[in-house]
This record gives sequence, structure tokens and C-alpha cells, in this order.
Amino acid sequence: MAEPANLLRHETSPYLLQHADNPVHWRAWGPAALAEAAEADRPILLSIGYAACHWCHVMAHESFEDPDTAALMNALYVNIKVDREERPDIDHLYMSALHALGEQGGWPLTMFLAPDGSPFWGGTYFPPEPRWGRPSFRQVLQGAAAAYREKDQLVTQNTGALRRFLERTAAPTSGDLPTPAHLDAVAQAYLRMNDPVHGGLQGAPKFPNPPIFRFLWQNAFRTGDPAGQDMLHLMLQRMSQGGIYDHLGGGYARYSTDAIWLVPHFEKMLYDNAQLLELLGFAHAHRPDPLYAQRAEETVGWMVRSMTAERIGGKSAFAASEDADSEGEEGKFYIWSETEVDALLGADATAFKRAYDVTSEGNWEGHTILRRVTSPGSPDDEAALARARDVLLRERDKRIRPGRDDKVLADWNGLAISALARAACIFRHPEWLTHASAAFEFVAAHMNRPDGRAQHAFRLGRVTAPGLLDDQAAMARAALALFEASGASGYLEQALLLVRAAETYFSDGVGGFYTTASDAADVPLARPRTAADNATPAGPGIMADVYARLFHLTGDAAWRVRAEGTLRAFAADADRIASVPGILAAADLLAEATSVVVAGDPADPRAQALLDAALSAPDPAVVVLRATTADALPPGHPAFGKGPVCDAPAAYVCRRNVCGLPIADAGALSTQLATRH
Repeated sequence: MAEPANLLRHETSPYLLQHADNPVHWRAWGPAALAEAAEADRPILLSIGYAACHWCHVMAHESFEDPDTAALMNALYVNIKVDREERPDIDHLYMSALHALGEQGGWPLTMFLAPDGSPFWGGTYFPPEPRWGRPSFRQVLQGAAAAYREKDQLVTQNTGALRRFLERTAAPTSGDLPTPAHLDAVAQAYLRMNDPVHGGLQGAPKFPNPPIFRFLWQNAFRTGDPAGQDMLHLMLQRMSQGGIYDHLGGGYARYSTDAIWLVPHFEKMLYDNAQLLELLGFAHAHRPDPLYAQRAEETVGWMVRSMTAERIGGKSAFAASEDADSEGEEGKFYIWSETEVDALLGADATAFKRAYDVTSEGNWEGHTILRRVTSPGSPDDEAALARARDVLLRERDKRIRPGRDDKVLADWNGLAISALARAACIFRHPEWLTHASAAFEFVAAHMNRPDGRAQHAFRLGRVTAPGLLDDQAAMARAALALFEASGASGYLEQALLLVRAAETYFSDGVGGFYTTASDAADVPLARPRTAADNATPAGPGIMADVYARLFHLTGDAAWRVRAEGTLRAFAADADRIASVPGILAAADLLAEATSVVVAGDPADPRAQALLDAALSAPDPAVVVLRATTADALPPGHPAFGKGPVCDAPAAYVCRRNVCGLPIADAGALSTQLATRH
């Protein structure tokens, strides 16, 4: 039996360490904790959250730090705490069970399990006293424990039903390939959900939903209907001027609690900012806008300045998140009063307050969340506002900062690397490509196993969580993004290693993939298997994208077969096809991608101009190859044998396995890549 004490002090996760001083006898998830529950025949209280989660902090202060509540937990349960960012597989497993119970998900996730890990009941946040029609947490603890102890029929029914449900969702399936009709139907459904005034999807709270908007953006190039493009432009415009954006330090918060992007839930996540950076790039390539360029530069500045994790050997990757709370208050670090602004800016305060909605009464609970409410002014006016922002930023830097979760997650870094590689080309910032390369090399050097697998989490000099499918997929796509942006063949080799690792350890045998590896020893019930995109794109959709890109980069039909297998495995359920926009985007990429081959010496400025044009295309379904000689391409590629024309570099645009005439002018190439029609 493990010692009757809180064992989280032995962990490295910032979230788990936040709870290391609780009087609760917490254990970390793993075989030892599950064995302890089985030996004692006690139910498990499973609590899942993450470091930047505001309501996780609230429940911790109200319940987990309370000695009486902790004593009750210790007497009745084996208490297990999980960082959902370290173990998204465990989080997905039990969040799916909660949804199957008809409950709304969220964090903190609070689940009650039998000793073998089978869930029988759960919820999210529970208050310390009965309120809002919800029982108190202590009442819930006593009721669930009594139901388990007395072998209540509901417990028996729920454990069996939920186990069968999870096993069904994990069962491999295969169906037909997605068709243009599927893509049309899903796109139209999402377009009907558009908020035509404030952008994004209708209602509150309002999330940016990058996988959905990336699909809509790409689909607009397929159909020639600009509605999806207009929808993304509107959202980026409104978000980038709203309170969800940090106008002083750069970066976007996770979501807005209202319908107008004013009041954020103040935590900042690497994954959101990575995906939004990529979308800013596509939007700028399509319709250049100084706002997009400024927000991209500021967001990358925040990533480099505030989100660089530990350095080893001169290389570093990106940290996971920044908290919503500081000094025990949500948003305290970010908000202002009119008095503060007046004192700091003096004569410049009037113009700044008008531009950023600063008033005596404030716009949120008596305080002001900065948001841009005026149109851009003259260069002199904008320069004065920039100086004012710098003054406020320097003052804000003196405040107690929100906590930072500085663990390195391979999948989130993969998203950041891909976005930086794309944005570096579109916004003409080659140093961003250097940051992307450094992050990739950090993960490859410190988080990859000898068998080629990328491990999931790293902190304080060691790997802290095993690799998942999303890690292999996101890092493989990052490697391909670096290969296209730089031409360095080593990145293509790295991508192939990661793909082989994904196929070896995560394949379901019929073209699909499990989330967890075949040798995972601490996943009860069924191995999770899902392609549904949430705030981050799901691993199967990214794998289908990787397969499709490899097909267009190499011309090898084997990659097409693999891509089709993955598409069939996860697009079979017509009722849920709207939940897999990543799969649908990969289907379009496979069928309709534009392959651009730039033939000629890359050191030739004319070749570089063609590469810049190709790498700055607004359509995500464009892949780029370099060919220094006519036989440099794989024999299966449709441009094999094509080279420079009269010793001058040339670009070949290939669609549906047919290449057009050589293009020598970068402007003409940009025009051709601006549309598929």
C-alpha cells in the first residue's frame, strides 16, 4: 500500500505541482495508483485539469485545500490527479464517458471510477456548498462512495454500459471515401453558424475553432465560393481588435466568455496561437492587411519572448500555456483603470483611451480590458499609440505575472513549428524559420525514442509522458513544413521516421489509428480512437494530411493508398462527419492539391522569387518542391524530367497528375496559385 500522503511532490507537471501541498492524498495516474485502488477495493476519485484552468484553481481553493473535505476524500477514495495536457488520452477516455452520461464536459473533470478504472458517474466543477441547483462536493463524495460500497444497481449498470460504449467507440471501422458532396454539406452547415457581425460561430462563449476555419478556408478554394474566406477574414479582424487579443504583449487568449470577443478567459495556450498564426498567414497571403502582419509579428514576439521553454545545447522549444490568474484573481495582470492610464500616459492618454475603450466605468467589472475600437489613423497617430502601448507594457511587466506551464508538448510544438514555417515565408521573416527549426531540433534531440517515436511531454530535463498519435502526426507534418520551406532533405527523412513509428505503434490494422501506443501499460478499458477535432486538430486528420502531402511530394501511389485508408477509417459515420474537418481537408488535399516544382539553382534570385511566390500561396492545399536538375524529382512525380528553360529557373504547376507549361515570372505564378479555378 502506498504511503498515506500526497505523492504529487514527485511529479514535474506544473499542474500536478500546484496540488502537491493539498491535504488530499493525491496520486499521479499510473499502474501503481490503479493497483492501490484494486488492493483496497476503494473507488477512485479522478480529477483532471490543467495549469491555466481558472475553475480548476477555484475548486482547488474551495475543496482540495480544505482539511475537512480532504479528510473525507482520503477516507473514501484513492484520489488520482491528472494533467490533461500530459495525458490527453486519459482525459479523452473519461470525457467521452461523461458525455455518454448526458453531462456537459469541461474542466475540472471529476469522475468516479471502480478500482479497475471503469467509470460509473461524474461531473465537472462542484461547489463547496449546495448552489445553482448543484449538490456540494462533499455531498457528491459521500453519495458516490455509498453507491459503490452498497453495490448500487446504478453503479453496476453504468460501469457495464460505459465500458461497452467506450469499447464500441474504439472499434476499428471502414467506409467510403469522403466525397465533394460531404465537404459541401459540412461547409454549408458551418457557414450557417457564422456570426455575420462579430465573426466566429454564433453565441457565447466564443472560441476561435481553428480546425473548422482552416477547413472552411481551404474548401473555398475548392469550390470557388468566397463565403468561407470571408468568414475567416471577419473573425480574424474582430478577434484581432477585440479584448481576446493582448494588445500590449501579443497573443490571443483561449476564448471569449461573451459573443463579441471582449472578455477573454485570460489563459493563453500555445496551440491556439500556433493555429491562429497560420490562419493569419493564409489570410494575409489572400488579402494583404497591415493588421494581419502586425498581429502575426506581435504573436510570434510573445511566443519567443514569453513562451520559450528551457534551453539545452542552445536549442529550445515552446512552453504550453500562461495562466488566467495572478495573485488569485482572474485577469488581474491584464486589466486597467482610467486612473492608471491617465497617470502613465499624461497628455497622450486622451487619444489612447479613445482608441482602446478606456472609460471611468470600465468595460468589465469596473475595469478595462483593452480593445481597439477606432479605425487605423495616420502613421503619426499610430506611432503615438504604439509608444503608449510600450509605456503600459513596461508598467505591466512590473506586475506579478500569471503562472506559466513550461512543459514542452510535442504535438503543440508541432503545430507551432508548422505555423512558423508557413508564416516565415508569407510575412518575409526568415528568423521565424530559425525558431521553427530550433524547436524541431529540440524535440528530436530530447523527446524522441530510439524507435523513432516522439514522446509527448518534457520538463526539467526528462520526458514526463509517453508519446501519443498526435505527437507523431504533428511532428511529421512539422517536418514536412520545414522541408518545403527550407528544401533540407533531412526533414523529409525525419517525417518518414515519425510516420513509420505511427504505423508501427498506433495503427488499428484497417487504415485508422489509436490515440495510445500498442505498448501503453496504463490505459484501462479500451484504447481511445477518435478523429474528432476540438481546439486542436486530431491525430488521424493530421496523419491523413501527412500521407496526402507525401503522395504529392513523391508521386508514390503507396502514400495515396495509405491516405485513403485513413480517410475511410474515420469518415464512415455520416452523422458525425461534421466533427472531422481535418479529415475532410485532407481528403481535398489528396484529390485536389497543387504541386509546385521550382526547377533551377535555389541560389539564383529568380528561383528564389519563384519559391517565395509558391511558399506564400493562400491555399493550404499547395505543396512545394525544389528540383536543381531535371532528374532530381522522384520518378513517380508528374514533373519528373522537367527542368530549367534555357538555363533560366522555371516553376511547374501540377494538378491531378498533370503539369502545366513552365512559368518564369513570380508574379504570374502568384496569380495562378491564388485560385484553383
